[in-house]
Amino acid sequence: MIDRVVIIVMDSVGIGELPDAHLYGDGGSNTLGHIYNSLKGFSLPNLERLGIGNIENNMYIPKHPRPIGCYGRAMEKSNGKDTITGHWEMTGVVLERPFPTYPTGFPEDLIQGFEKLIGRPVMGNKVASGTLIIEELGRQHMQTGYPIVYTSADSVFQIAAHEEVIPVEELYKICETARSFLTGEHRVARVIARPFTGKPGGFSRTHNRKDYSVDPPQKTLLDYAKDQGHIVSAVGKISDIFNGKGISRSVHTKNNSDGIQKTKEFIREDAKGIIFTNLVDFDMQYGHRNNVEGYGTALKELDNGLAGLMECLGEKDLLILTADHGCDPTTDSTDHSREYVPILACGKGIRTGVDIGTRESFADIGATVADALKIEGYKAGKSFLDLIV
Repeated sequence: MIDRVVIIVMDSVGIGELPDAHLYGDGGSNTLGHIYNSLKGFSLPNLERLGIGNIENNMYIPKHPRPIGCYGRAMEKSNGKDTITGHWEMTGVVLERPFPTYPTGFPEDLIQGFEKLIGRPVMGNKVASGTLIIEELGRQHMQTGYPIVYTSADSVFQIAAHEEVIPVEELYKICETARSFLTGEHRVARVIARPFTGKPGGFSRTHNRKDYSVDPPQKTLLDYAKDQGHIVSAVGKISDIFNGKGISRSVHTKNNSDGIQKTKEFIREDAKGIIFTNLVDFDMQYGHRNNVEGYGTALKELDNGLAGLMECLGEKDLLILTADHGCDPTTDSTDHSREYVPILACGKGIRTGVDIGTRESFADIGATVADALKIEGYKAGKSFLDLIV
């Protein structure tokens, strides 16, 4: 019997190109495999022990002779390759239409409409690294008071402002205006407030970032779970991804290490339900910056923390490790990559060494959680619970 499921999303840790990856410009991508192949002597002993190298079509990760977990991979059924699309699909929402992206910046009429609403001009309006654009435009922003608007390869409308020029609460109101304004064909996945401080030549972003996501278009696994009395605990940016829907309680994190620690704290509370964690550093700090060494170090940090986390699991706990897309740091692209995601499942009452194969949708994860916790109403995907218990 299982009465709690811990889901840890290793943000962007894909495990090989999907059959349609070439349509997204991602042919040949393999985030985890290429990190193994690029870093001499690289290993992740705990993940390998769970069976991550035993997943089918793996070319680079050592296979374990006696894995202690169940292992497999999942295809993305939705159109897209972003964080929200991946997380929503694993909880039962499959998107036919991807969120809009703006590789050349936002349309001029869109920007003009936004400027009228907030009563001031904006600057920037291009695809940029958040740290680089404040370095480039921060001085001018401080002189004019104009917010810096920029985007990325993701479906985001980001607004940066110096906290002494536009106070944080005012920036939040500007972002709320943007969220209400961006509808229809311009319904971006997230509006993000990006406050920063410092002086020209020494700017730094603060922890006052705030995301304004869209609501899922239908009930997710989390809604069904919460409505039926389960405690849904969100760690990291999970609450932002679901815009607070279906969340009983949430805690934000400073980094992956903090995310692992806070997940352990929730596990020790011994409450029934779902603990849902996102570890974003892989993607945000290293994947988008093509930092192979940094990505590898972050993976080792997770692997080192995994043993202690598994020791916290109770007799009726199920741990699922997965990802939401890829972001191969070894390719020329700094965008997400359309990849299979790994699925590793373990627990004291879970079978060992079972290959769950290739799942047709991330939604199979949600179906398995619903099956394990006897959550009614969830219809998407196919449960693999009978294979692992």
